[in-house]
This record gives sequence, C-alpha cells and structure tokens, in this order.
Amino acid sequence: MMGMMGKHIFINICKIPLLLFLLYMFICSLDILSSAFQLAGGKVAGDIFKNNKVFSNPVAGLVVGILVTVLVQSSSTSTSIVVSLVSSGLLDVGSAIPIIMGSNIGTSVTNTIVALMQAGEREEFKRAFAGATVHDCFNWLSVLVLLPLEAVTGVMRLASEAVVESFNIVTGEDGPELLKVITEPLTKSIIQLDKTVIVGIATGQEVLRNKSLIKVWCQTRITIQENVSFAHSEASAVPTTSLHMNAEKCTHLFVETGLSDLAVGLILLSSSLLVLCTCLLLLVKLLNSLLQGQVAKAIQKIINTDFPFPFGWLTGYLAILVGAGMTFVVQSSSVFTSAITPLIGIGVISIERAYPLTLGSNIGTTTTAILAALASPGDKLAAAFQVALCHFIFNILGILLWYPVPLSRLPIRMARFLGEQTAKYRWFAVLYLILCFLLLPSIVFALSMAGWQALLGICVPCVALLLCIVVVNRLQLQKPHLLPGWLQTWDHLPLWMHSLKPLDTIITRVTLCCRKARNSDQSRTSPEDLPQLTEYEAEKNHAPLAQNCPTLIYDYETETGAVFDSLDGKSSRL
Repeated sequence: MMGMMGKHIFINICKIPLLLFLLYMFICSLDILSSAFQLAGGKVAGDIFKNNKVFSNPVAGLVVGILVTVLVQSSSTSTSIVVSLVSSGLLDVGSAIPIIMGSNIGTSVTNTIVALMQAGEREEFKRAFAGATVHDCFNWLSVLVLLPLEAVTGVMRLASEAVVESFNIVTGEDGPELLKVITEPLTKSIIQLDKTVIVGIATGQEVLRNKSLIKVWCQTRITIQENVSFAHSEASAVPTTSLHMNAEKCTHLFVETGLSDLAVGLILLSSSLLVLCTCLLLLVKLLNSLLQGQVAKAIQKIINTDFPFPFGWLTGYLAILVGAGMTFVVQSSSVFTSAITPLIGIGVISIERAYPLTLGSNIGTTTTAILAALASPGDKLAAAFQVALCHFIFNILGILLWYPVPLSRLPIRMARFLGEQTAKYRWFAVLYLILCFLLLPSIVFALSMAGWQALLGICVPCVALLLCIVVVNRLQLQKPHLLPGWLQTWDHLPLWMHSLKPLDTIITRVTLCCRKARNSDQSRTSPEDLPQLTEYEAEKNHAPLAQNCPTLIYDYETETGAVFDSLDGKSSRL
C-alpha cells in the first residue's frame, strides 16, 4: 500500500515539469499568434489609424481601437501607435482616450478564443466561456458608461493632465522584462517584427508601405574611431573622428525567405493555433489528473473561500491585487487571463473569484504600460505617460462602477448567461465572437461616419428596446404579477423572436448535409458488407439529434422550458 502511494506521489511530481513546459509553450504560442496577426493585418491597422480626422468622433475612435487590437492581437501595439500619433501632434489626448477604451475591449478576445478550445466537454466549456467573457462584459459595460461621461466632461483627460503637470517626469530606464527574458529566446528564434513599420504607416510615412514587417537586421552597433592624420603644409597632427556602423543579420526562421508578410503570417497563425490547442488540451488533461480527490477539494477551498467574518469583503480586493501582480510578472493581461481560463473550465477557480482576478489583470497591464511610457524618449514622454494614465484611470473607474457593491456585479450574471447559451448551442460562441468583435463594431463605425444624427437615431432606440427586454425578462422570472397578461410570457411571439432553436435547426441541417455529402463521397462500402445491428443497437443509433451533432444539446425544447429525452421519454425541468 505504501509502495503504491509512493509511486503515485512520484508520478505526480514528475508531471509538474511537464506542466511547466506546457505552460511555457502555451505562453510562447500566444506571443507567436500575436506576431502572426500583426503580419497579416498590421499594415491594415496602420492604414486605419492614418485617417486621423475620423477620431474627432469618439464612437469611431472606440470602434477603431477594437478593430485594430483584434487585428494585431496586442493592445500594447495599438497603444504604441496612439502614443506616436499624440506625440507627433496628429492626435490630441481627448481623441486618443476612446481608442484606448477600444483597445481594452479588443484585447479580451484572446482568452475568449482560448475558451473555444474546451468545447469538447460541455460543462467545462460552459464554465470556461463564462470565465472568459466576464472580461468582455466588464469592458463593454464600462465603455457604455464612461465613454459618454468622457465625451461630456473630459474627466479622464483632465485628471491625467493634472497628474502629468504636477510631477517632474524625466525619461527613465526600460521597464523590467521579467517573463519575456524566458520566452524571448524561443519566440525571437522563430520570428522578429519591426513594429515601427506599422507606426510609420499610421503617421503617414508612405515610404514604409512597401517595407516588410519581418526584421532582417537585428542589432546595429556604432563604434567611434579616432584617427590622427598629418597635413602636408603643417607639421602638427590633425585628429579625425570616424563612425562605423556594424549591423548583424537576424537569425530567426523567416529571415530572407522570400515569402510575403501575409504568407508568413498565415503559416505562423496555423502553427501557433495548432500548438496553442495542443498545449491547452494537454494542460487541461494534466491538471485534471493532478487535481483529483482531496487535493482538488483543498485547492478549490483555498482559492474560492472568503476570509472569516467580518473581513470577507477583503477577499475580492486581495484577488484584484494578485491579478495585478501576476499580470505585471507576465507582462500581458491576455496571457494571464488565457492561462486561468482552463482552470475556470475544470472548476478550480470559480467565476466569482475569476472576476476580481480579471479586474486586477486590467490594472496590471496598465501599470506595465506606465513603466514603458516612463522609458520613452523625451519628445514622447509626456504624451506616452498621459495616454497610459488615461488607460489606468479608465480601469479604476470601471472597477468602482462594477465591483464594490455585490448588486452592481452585472458582468458575472451576463457571463453566466453567455456560458449557458454556449453550453446549449455551441455555435453561439463563434457567433458571439463575430458579432461582438467584428460585425457590431463595423456597423457602429459605419453609422458614426454617416453622422451623429444617424448614429443616435438608430442606436438609441435599439439600446432602449434592449433594456426594456432585459427588464421584462427579469420581471417575468421574479414578479410576473406586476406585468400585464400579454407580457407575462413571450409565447405569443414567433419562436424565432424569443428562442435560438430555429437558428439552431438551420445550422444543424447544414452541418448534417455537409457531413452526409462528405460521407457519401468517402464511403465505398456496400450495404451487404456492413455488420447487422441488433435491435438495441439500432435503437441507440436513433439517439436525439443533439447527441449526434455537436451544435445541439437537446432533442426537443418545449415552450414551457421542459426538455425531453427521446430515448426514455422522461422529462426534466430546466
């Protein structure tokens, strides 16, 4: 017995280095994924920023911040472009603030993509997607409140100006690299980018448009050599100084391959996604094998338990500090939130604890940005520091809005709802990503370009209608007697107006048709060669459609909310 226990402990100890290696590869693959997106869409992002007259409209600035950050998968890249535009006088700080808000939203798409990798297990997917989207919900709600407030009062601009003017800020050394010291040897051996190309295109330097983002010359050393020459007419020696520049060629995989930026970007995108998915799946399996039985219960209890009364309210604020500290160490909020997403999926971290950790990661990434701003050259120092401060103030105000009072923690309830929908209809996760990070921002951007009258005329009624629907839904669940009879249920409306079931049916039919067409092309076996099924096996093959197709859970969804299992005829209430 003792021998088996010792063997089990030894195996678990041996799994820890493998766990650290997978985590290392996971973080490196996120870095390569960001580089791939920059290669594929970096110049497009620069072109978007080039038309800086658009940014006089705060809504357009917000949407540009979202789209550019989604394109390059890096809020630090989009922020550096904004800093360059502000320091060069092409953009004022007031117009830069909505772009910073948009970059805060765009950077949360990474951990949402990571959550898709856990779609194999329904309950894990439900928890992981809810834990990932709580970041999105917080950012969207904060923008809905703070963007109009900033447009009317300029509170963040004025506060950041007061801080910049009250401190005698001087250019400092570069901020600490920390985790990048470990990851850069691998990532730099694969690809290195010249991000000044994107910034140059954004600031109107057309000469950089045909330059590749792939870095060829990595290190340039300037040596000063003093020579002594003798003139013919004078006996005295004349000292001369000469400068010698020695450039070293990069040694990464894609230096001078002859491939275009788009081709390299697509290669890196596919390979990094493959490594990312593999590492994530292995991480989840390894964590599940390590966190079993009493060990899992003990860890869950330590992470998710509050302090004893009356200090229980301090637990969340401690989690915010932990999230900020961990993000400062890994130098990226995307890396931190993506790393805890699998832990949320397997149930080690609850969404109530993940929420303050995510808020802390928002603070941590702005702290890193402030340190980076303090290392800027003298001509860009004030602009970089003020933009970083605006980002910090935005996140602090967002936390004050959506965390201190338990009733105000709407992002948790919104994320839970999204998690339930993705568990029921798995295609909803992809629809959510496309809608929230591409379609909706693009539509709002187009409306803002048409003028504020068109924007308000369409968006205000839509938002008001959405708020009314939310309020009615809450009353239907909690106090239906306060509503008139025709509002106590949505059953009198067409099914497509209050359920995703019709859309799910269409997607399922398309999926099944594609699968059937593929199977008919690949199948070469005659019916006589197939094994005969027993009556029990034939009945099993007539399982509900939801069990045959990954886009569904249930076979039948009644209007009253009951779900029927077509195998045994029993029903259960949702």
